Amino acid sequence: MTWLAVWLIGVGVTDLLRAVDSRPVRRAAVPVGAVTVVGVALLAGLTGVADLVALVASVVPLVGWVALSERSLRRGGGHAQALLVLGGTAAVLVAASGFASSAGGLLRDWLAWADVPYAGDTPLDRVLLVAGLLVANLATGNVIVRLVLVSVGAMRPSARTAAGPGSEPSERLKGGRLLGPMERVFILGLGLAGQVTAAAIVIAAKGLIRFPELQSAKDGRTVHGDGIDQVTEYFLVGSFVSWLVALGSLALTR
Repeated sequence: MTWLAVWLIGVGVTDLLRAVDSRPVRRAAVPVGAVTVVGVALLAGLTGVADLVALVASVVPLVGWVALSERSLRRGGGHAQALLVLGGTAAVLVAASGFASSAGGLLRDWLAWADVPYAGDTPLDRVLLVAGLLVANLATGNVIVRLVLVSVGAMRPSARTAAGPGSEPSERLKGGRLLGPMERVFILGLGLAGQVTAAAIVIAAKGLIRFPELQSAKDGRTVHGDGIDQVTEYFLVGSFVSWLVALGSLALTR
């Protein structure tokens, strides 16, 4: 799944830049992501005709993912199309992975020379896949979670968010955009280390940490115009989607 790995690295880098609070950086996100895809492919020795055609062509759905997801989060609607572009491209790259060349090139030589822990004796295609999944779980996972939240009505599109403070459940349950990536990476890391059972502790711990906030909202009956049911829905849906992204990523490494 070398093609998928390289593409995920590009998508992850793009979404990381999109999350930066700087307009010039956000504008450069897609070009940097496209260059990342091609650059990593060349460094990994993926220079065959099929490799170059597949990876250059994968830049198109990368652009589509960014455009559709941004429009959906800003205006609402089109959530399924954005997720279909992301998931469909990943599925196609996996299905056609048999045509990919063996990963090697300068990147493999550098890993051997630098004696990077856990990477020296590991096939480069697996190293790239783990790297791509880790990067994608940081920012891309957040975009996926927000798309689902907007689609079920647990979160408003940014263009429709009320101007008053506390109008969104996310304003009540703060830290989700930071805790989400941390828990996904932690779950993925535990799974790669063979400690899948320990990942359940992360899930349980999150519920315990958030319980006082949810209880406080319940005691107040409303949260600045949002009922407790909406806040609970926001927490449950967001958490389950985040966990599914992490577990799905872990499944790809098997």
